[in-house]
Amino acid sequence: MNYESCRVRPATPRYRWGRAGSALCAVAASAVLMSGCGDDNGGGGEASPGTTAGNTAASSPAQTNSPTNTGGLTEDQAERKALLPSAEVSYDKAARTAVGEVPGGKLTGIELRNGPEWTAEVAAEDGTAHSVRIDAVSGKVTRSGAEADQDADDKRELADRLAGAKQTWQQAARTATGKKSGTVSSVQLDDDGGALIWSVDVVTTGDWDKTTFDIDAASGKIVREHVDRD
Repeated sequence: MNYESCRVRPATPRYRWGRAGSALCAVAASAVLMSGCGDDNGGGGEASPGTTAGNTAASSPAQTNSPTNTGGLTEDQAERKALLPSAEVSYDKAARTAVGEVPGGKLTGIELRNGPEWTAEVAAEDGTAHSVRIDAVSGKVTRSGAEADQDADDKRELADRLAGAKQTWQQAARTATGKKSGTVSSVQLDDDGGALIWSVDVVTTGDWDKTTFDIDAASGKIVREHVDRD
């Protein structure tokens, strides 16, 4: 069917009328339209009732942007659900392995990342930060070394931070999991506006939400609790 013959063009008249024989032309035009549009049953037939070439899109099924099917979970929740069970090595075992890589080392942070692998930061006695990566399935160290571009001030600052942390990472993690039962996915020693805290992430496997506990590194008290349901 040639839809061009049926389309209405508001801006331009379909037919140009001459000075004479206008009535005859009108009849002829009607015949042309009827033959161009055809009948209801095909072969160039006219559009079905309520539908014209100009609104063909309206008759098509509505197109919607459906979210990825993650079983009702958000993208982050689905990522946690896929990542945490794949880690056969727990955070505490990985942390001890990382600390053992640095003589006199102390843990300042550890986090589970895709791979899966545990990425840890361990400070030497002089405050030199070392990055240690542990395969979260085998428990083996895959990479270890001092972080680049550390000057004397950086090392002193990290050493002072550790000296001010009266609570260990183990105590902070126990405080967090004592408040919320779940799997620890991250432990970090942070300076929160001058206050030294351990930030501990606990993931609950029922809903795959992540709860972050900020724990005072001196007193061991929880100073902030935030649930990330994204």
